[in-house]
Amino acid sequence: MNMFSEKRSNVLHGILLIALFSCSAFYIAEFPFVKNLSFSPLIVGILLGMVYANSLRNHLPATWVPGILFCTKQVLRAGIVLYGFRLTFQSVVEIGLPAILIDVIIVAATIFIGLFVGRLLKMDRDLALLTSTGSAICGAAAVLGVEPVVKSEPHKTAVAVSTVVIFGTLSMFIYPAIYRAGMLDLTPEQMGLYTGLTLHEVAHVVGAGNAMGKEISDTAIIVKMIRVMMLAPVLVMMSFALARTAVKAVSDSVKETAAVTVKRGKITIPWFAFGFLVVIGFNSFDLLPHTVVDGINNIDTFMLTMAMTALGTETSIEKFKKAGAKPFILAAVLYIWLLGGGYLLAKYLV
Repeated sequence: MNMFSEKRSNVLHGILLIALFSCSAFYIAEFPFVKNLSFSPLIVGILLGMVYANSLRNHLPATWVPGILFCTKQVLRAGIVLYGFRLTFQSVVEIGLPAILIDVIIVAATIFIGLFVGRLLKMDRDLALLTSTGSAICGAAAVLGVEPVVKSEPHKTAVAVSTVVIFGTLSMFIYPAIYRAGMLDLTPEQMGLYTGLTLHEVAHVVGAGNAMGKEISDTAIIVKMIRVMMLAPVLVMMSFALARTAVKAVSDSVKETAAVTVKRGKITIPWFAFGFLVVIGFNSFDLLPHTVVDGINNIDTFMLTMAMTALGTETSIEKFKKAGAKPFILAAVLYIWLLGGGYLLAKYLV
């Protein structure tokens, strides 16, 4: 009994450590220069975790590690489910069928292009999938959603998130500048669609949209939220696709490798993705007061920040070096596709 109590206490120590870092992330995210960059607490959290991983991580008691891992798994899944309180199915109806169709094209094409380019670059498949999904759907939150399905190592998640941060932040400053300069021949509605279709993080869309005016911002946010909704079906399809690929690999591999592959070939149904859709459905009925929903969203942001921070603590500079430049080359290719392909879709399909 004492042993069980001690184990639970150690897990709690790990969780409290991550919670402390997450509180710091919320505080730092309120700094004016951080706000100007539209860095959410999630992004600040993973950066703090990475700083810790490359400085004091070796002094962490090994018994606290299970608490950190709890944050990267259970807390993460719960955070993705609660993310549904930010969305309603009514927003899908408001934007219209053409915009929904374009959202589907962007998400599907970005993931497939990412996997194709990743194969050409001979990249690690998990890292290519994480990077592609982050660019395709909703940045860091999408990478976090895919991580339990892919079962990747934490440092790969951190690398994928960093690509999203770099190119998403770049776009957030470029879009308002080129729009004001008249370089894009787009109406405000088309510009809102273009912004929501192609920027990585929800925070990036909000930042860029607000800089271009309310009309553009409103459209951009709704279009972006439809992309976020696609996380659930993408996770389910990805789970089945990965299982099928793994089973096929068994027949071509030696017995030693097969034992590992069969384990990965087992279909992992991301139940949290269904929970995410159920929560969206519940939120669509508008049964809860807005103050309660706002409170839930704040709790959810804190939980996702904890997950990001915990992932950051598992990411050392050596692991970044091991990943090399390929993830950033892939993210750059996807960025060019989003800029060009997104423009053509927003311009000519609406």
